[in-house]
Amino acid sequence: MKRNGPADKAQIVYLSHGGGPLPILGDPSHKAMVDFMRQLPSQLRHPDAILVISAHWEESAATLLGAHTPPMLYDYYGFPDQAYEITYSAPGSPDLANRIAELLGKNNIAVHIDMERGFDHGLFIPLKLMYPQADIPSLQISLLRGLNPAAHIALGEALRQLKPANILVVGSGFSFHNMGAFSRQGTNAPDRANDAFQNWLIEVCTGPIPQSERENRLINWDKAASARYCHPRAEHLLPLHVCIGMADKPAKLVFDDHILGKRAVAFLW
Repeated sequence: MKRNGPADKAQIVYLSHGGGPLPILGDPSHKAMVDFMRQLPSQLRHPDAILVISAHWEESAATLLGAHTPPMLYDYYGFPDQAYEITYSAPGSPDLANRIAELLGKNNIAVHIDMERGFDHGLFIPLKLMYPQADIPSLQISLLRGLNPAAHIALGEALRQLKPANILVVGSGFSFHNMGAFSRQGTNAPDRANDAFQNWLIEVCTGPIPQSERENRLINWDKAASARYCHPRAEHLLPLHVCIGMADKPAKLVFDDHILGKRAVAFLW
């Protein structure tokens, strides 16, 4: 497989998208995250399209949004009325969906295009902060049911052929996702277990190690210190695996701060 070269235009970022609609609603424990996302486009080339791997969508086959104008999918509950009035009117990208489906099929990855599903908050929260004008064609790809780490790295590897395209790939997850440990009080209390896993992620994703070793460590992520404390379930980590598989090189750490009282990180390739 061809390594990164001068022709590669795709940009890849894994980020923590916060708690439901809280970043948009002005929750103070999300301030660092909101500030980061609002300035992130200044570090990027303006993309022609955006592909989001959302932690909030799991299917038996890799599934892509195919609608020309995807509706909103408010996949959260128990929030104030304004949380269900958020809009993000970016156009879809059926052509890119078809191209990705063809690539995945050639790599023997089962694929489906969903013409009805809308943007979930794994897409509309970060993109509303990053590109509020909503004028860049956007689509999502699902995680694979069963949450197998190696399968998600393979999914990313199949996407490497998109790297000459001027697209932004967003792994929209959360590097800490233990719902019972979050705090909206913004106290940012010391948490050695959280620190241990975030430090491990930084070492694995940014360190000068062979790509094969990087992928092997992430396949066995649950053996890292405090892994299951930070991720009782893997869905918010696995968008990172897709990014790692596609990027095929070390990342740059671009965020290391607190969200909902817990340390979280973001990476850029």
